[in-house]
This record gives sequence, C-alpha cells and structure tokens, in this order.
Amino acid sequence: MNLTRHCHHCGEPWTISGQPGRGEVCMKCRADLRCCLNCQSHDPRVAQQCRARRAEPVLEKAAGNFCEYFEFARRHWEPRAVKLSREDAARAHLKKLFGD
Repeated sequence: MNLTRHCHHCGEPWTISGQPGRGEVCMKCRADLRCCLNCQSHDPRVAQQCRARRAEPVLEKAAGNFCEYFEFARRHWEPRAVKLSREDAARAHLKKLFGD
C-alpha cells in the first residue's frame, strides 16, 4: 500500500521533492496543486473544512492559495467515477439488505 502525493482532480503523481508553489498546476489536467483539496489538513467534517486551527478560512477549496500551513497530503488515489453518490450508496445498501 503505497501512499503518494498526487493531483486531487486526476490522480497524476507529484514526483518533485518539496511542496508545490502557489502557481503550480497539474501537468495532466491543469488543476491547482497548492490548494485545500491537496492538503493533509483538509477535512470536510470539521469547521471551515480545515484541521489547522490558525489557518485563514478559504472559500474555494480547489483554487490555489497562500496558506502557510499547507502540507501536500500522501494518500491513495481513488478516481471520482468509482465513488458512489450518497443516494446511490444507500440504494445499493438497501438492495444488498433485501437481497435484490
């Protein structure tokens, strides 16, 4: 199980050592790399979706920003197409429950 630093949008690996700069974009899909969605402090379940309590709130989580607490997250890549919506997941769970 290899954790990698990669683009939040397309999964293209970040192979350069160090942190991306504010203007760095993914070479494959041109998405901003230094953004909340690529940060290890990003957590959709907490206030302002950030675990760094001293960080300034950012409205556009997918846009590049100047946050000084940014640390590129190492994680497994899961394509967005594979993830089910909440409604689809609930339907699949019910079908499994009732044996349909």
